[in-house]
Amino acid sequence: MLITVFAAVLALGALFGYRGELPGLGRPGPDVAVAPVRPVPRPPLDAGEVTRDISPVLVNITAAARPFGAAAAGSGIVLTRDGQVLTSHHVVKGAKTVRVTRVTDGAVYAAEVLGYDVRADIALLSLTGAADLASARIGSSAGLRVRDEVLAVGNAGGSGTATAVPGRISDLDSTIMAFNEQDLSHQALTGMLEIEAPVSSGQSGGALTDHTGAVVGVIAAASGERDPPPGRTTDPPNGYAVPIDSAMRIVRQIRSGTPTESVHIGPTATLGVLISDASPRGARIDMAIHGLPAQTAGLASGEIVTSIDGRSVTSARALRAAIDTRRPAEVVRLGVLGTNGGERIVSVRLVMGTPG
Repeated sequence: MLITVFAAVLALGALFGYRGELPGLGRPGPDVAVAPVRPVPRPPLDAGEVTRDISPVLVNITAAARPFGAAAAGSGIVLTRDGQVLTSHHVVKGAKTVRVTRVTDGAVYAAEVLGYDVRADIALLSLTGAADLASARIGSSAGLRVRDEVLAVGNAGGSGTATAVPGRISDLDSTIMAFNEQDLSHQALTGMLEIEAPVSSGQSGGALTDHTGAVVGVIAAASGERDPPPGRTTDPPNGYAVPIDSAMRIVRQIRSGTPTESVHIGPTATLGVLISDASPRGARIDMAIHGLPAQTAGLASGEIVTSIDGRSVTSARALRAAIDTRRPAEVVRLGVLGTNGGERIVSVRLVMGTPG
């Protein structure tokens, strides 16, 4: 599964050169010519060699979502010998079960989601029963430059094999509006690496590597048409990746066990409602799903949630964020405004949901 770019890409990055003087020297006079500092060229990237090096640390991910069992395919990068895997959040979003297959030998593992950051499109998984796995060599995205050669490697088209696509970095700080083909949602992603390469479905969560084979990004999105109809002029396809420095900061946050407004830790809890913004404030219940906590507790469509555990709820987003910090089996006290104008407090025990 791949997020595709829905709106225009805003190119915010630029290539900066070094400007300064050597220690202990004054500024040059007006008649002194100063040679410009030129970046040292990178060695050429050997796509075949890098692909062979990176394949042992790549996995294919199949995420089965409810209610209809639809499955999404993506990729992942093994971070630790005991099976922590870095991937894109949208690959596992809404998944009831997650299955991971090693590219090199086909070994299959069940996986649980340790945590995720929706805004950055990053998730961390743990493979059940994994041991002595080969782990990725993590590089740094800080030293990347525009026009650097990179290689995007992942499960293209859900084929189950590692497909490598070479390209060059065209921007270091892109902002895109991404469209999730699986659930038709949209998400703004910022600070992305843009790559001139035909990244394709299934490579999401895969590795963006430099010429040494070190991971410098996590593939997240694509734009453009790979095979436009005859006669149609389109922009060439591009790929987008989360810089690895940003991704690893989120990994460390998840490992710390400390949630933030955007980083969710551990199993996902749910009320079992579809909600929207109420006017003038609050979260309106559009549907209380049968058999799930809200419906069992007597909440109904049209009612408005105004508070949770004594804290005001101003919008649907605010309620989602509050629930996202809770755990399954935890009891929350909701302030509810009924359709008849009456107010009441309702205690609801949350249950296990899917990654949001």
